[in-house]
Amino acid sequence: MRLEKCWFCSSTIYPGHGIQFVRNDAKIFRFCRSKCHKNFKMKRNPRKVKWTKAYRRLHGKDMTQDSTFEFERRRNRPERYDRNVTEITLKAIKKIDKIRVDREVRHHKMRMKGKKAFEQQAAIKELENSIDLVKAPVALQQESQFTIAKIKVKVSQSQPEGERMEE
Repeated sequence: MRLEKCWFCSSTIYPGHGIQFVRNDAKIFRFCRSKCHKNFKMKRNPRKVKWTKAYRRLHGKDMTQDSTFEFERRRNRPERYDRNVTEITLKAIKKIDKIRVDREVRHHKMRMKGKKAFEQQAAIKELENSIDLVKAPVALQQESQFTIAKIKVKVSQSQPEGERMEE
C-alpha cells in the first residue's frame, strides 16, 4: 500500500483519498482534503498557516528529529531482492505449510483418540435409561430373558463433506 504525503499540510494520504492537481509543467501536487487544496489555490504559504506541519516545525512546536521519521523515509525506498533467496524462501514456505497441516491433523487425531469409546458408552447409557422409548414397557415385562447387558449399540458418524479430512 503506497502512502503519499499532502503537499500543503504534510499529513498522510491513504489510497483512494485526497485530490491530485497536475500543473502545466507536469508537477504533481497531492492534497489530503479540500481544505488543503483551497489554501493552495489561494496561494497561501504552508509555513505561515498555523495548522500545517511546516509551520509547527518552523516555530519549534513539533520535534524535528525523531527516529520514526527515519523509518518513514526508509519505508518509501524501493527494495532490491535476490532471486535465489526469494526462490529458497518460496520453497521453504511450501514446506512449512505442509508441516503445519500435518501437525494439525496429528493434533486432531490425538484429541479424538478416546472419543469413539466415550460416545459408545454414552449411547449405551442413554439406551439403558430410555429403553421404554425403543420397546414398550409391556413387551419388556413379557420377555423375561431380555437383558440390557446383551444390547449392542452401533454408533456411526456421518461427517458433512466440508469437515472430512483428506490424507
